[in-house]
Amino acid sequence: MSKVSFLLVDDLEENLISLEALLRRDGLNLLKARSGDQALELLLEHDVALALIDVQMPGLNGFELAELMRGNERTRRVPIIFVTAGNTSDSRWRFQGYEAGAVDFIQKPIEPDVLRSKAEVFFELYRQRQQIAAQRDELQQQAEALKDADRRKDEFLATLAHELRNPLAPLRNGLDILQRNPGGANAAEIRNMMDRQLVHLVRLIDDLLDVSRVSQGKIELRKNTVRMDDIIRTAVESSRPLIDGGGHKLTIAMPSDVLWVDGDQVRLSQAISNLLNNAAKYTPEDGLIDLHVSHDGEQVAIRVTDNGVGIPSDMQSKVFHMFTQIDDHLQRSQGGLGIGLALVRQLVEMHGGSVDAYSSGPGKGSRFTIRLPMAAAPEQPQVALHQNQEMASFRSLKVLVVDDNPIIADTLGMMLEDIGHEFEAVHDGREALDAARHYRPDVILLDIGLPGMNGYEVCKAFRGEPEFEHTPIIAQTGWGQDRDKELATEAGFDFHLTKPVPLEQLQKVFAGL
Repeated sequence: MSKVSFLLVDDLEENLISLEALLRRDGLNLLKARSGDQALELLLEHDVALALIDVQMPGLNGFELAELMRGNERTRRVPIIFVTAGNTSDSRWRFQGYEAGAVDFIQKPIEPDVLRSKAEVFFELYRQRQQIAAQRDELQQQAEALKDADRRKDEFLATLAHELRNPLAPLRNGLDILQRNPGGANAAEIRNMMDRQLVHLVRLIDDLLDVSRVSQGKIELRKNTVRMDDIIRTAVESSRPLIDGGGHKLTIAMPSDVLWVDGDQVRLSQAISNLLNNAAKYTPEDGLIDLHVSHDGEQVAIRVTDNGVGIPSDMQSKVFHMFTQIDDHLQRSQGGLGIGLALVRQLVEMHGGSVDAYSSGPGKGSRFTIRLPMAAAPEQPQVALHQNQEMASFRSLKVLVVDDNPIIADTLGMMLEDIGHEFEAVHDGREALDAARHYRPDVILLDIGLPGMNGYEVCKAFRGEPEFEHTPIIAQTGWGQDRDKELATEAGFDFHLTKPVPLEQLQKVFAGL
């Protein structure tokens, strides 16, 4: 908090020295003036908490100075105590002083305790005023931050609705076409399109969940000493469809030496893939994307450069903020929620690295650089052994599907029949046990979010019956975070599948069974 300023006005130097000696204390700045004109100059330069003004001064006297102060917007609220050797008991004189703007009077010769007590009151009042002003400023900043957060929330919800409708529209159109002409010449092409749109829809939701998990510290990195070229290879494979779909040319430059980092290969590949996806989205068709990896001191530098739409200078420090999208880029974006770069920064910083963005301006492309601490090569690199395994002989399984949504239960059953199994569907967790005793399933596909008796409770009830103690129970649910998987394991589930369950994943699990 800044010092409190008192103004002392007296034409006699010895009186000013005396007042200064009586009032000196920590946190107080004493301004001294020998005339009314000098006092006005100081009042215009400083924020004054109290003016102690001698009444009888040559030139501009105390009352005249006070009247001038009352007439000025900056000084009209400064409290004034008149210091005088005159008769302060004279009511006419006191009325004149109050009319001029006085809040109090001090009689000369000054009693030190009286002066200090009056000064202390105004000192504390000004301190409180400073605190209130600081709190008001802080509240104003918080209000502005809330207003900005509310604006960004509205923008994000609008973007979310837009991006979810993008894949939903072709899915709806494809279904309508297939219903009218299921055996048409382009049926296979339509199904492939619908599959791509569904994958895109799931990816949007996965990005949201990843950002939420990272922000809450719920992602645990599975670190190993990994080769940089393996990370790059996985990232490029993931981004290749989007790059090729835009007709872009991707060039990759890797150092001749093998570079190693300590990290989670999946998460680092995800971060680099997000940068490649970002370059592909914001680069016009047939653009150039360059991926360059180099040794930079004690770090590995990964640079993704494009000749796309670029970034305005005022946005280069903001592109890594959550839900940030540049207005001019919205038309060029091929789908996204403005969270990809935020996720990149979070994942890279979890690995002790950094990421930055640079662009010469709109239309001049962008360059994103990730820097990661370099690790020493392991003494004995482990080579994954690929062994040919004989597939277990196929056996058709009886599957009890428990889901309160009949559409999900029936479509899961159709998928099971498509891969050679049979099923029976139940839509209430409380009926699942009776149905299982009658149907005697080999496998149970059990939803978690059931009304009344949830999936965890149903699974525990199954495990409490000797007949189903060792029956494989698979959770198929919309709850897919790490804690949800832990709860499923604790309840007795053998597997955890997150909706929507791809046919390939379902087939893989059942092949293992």
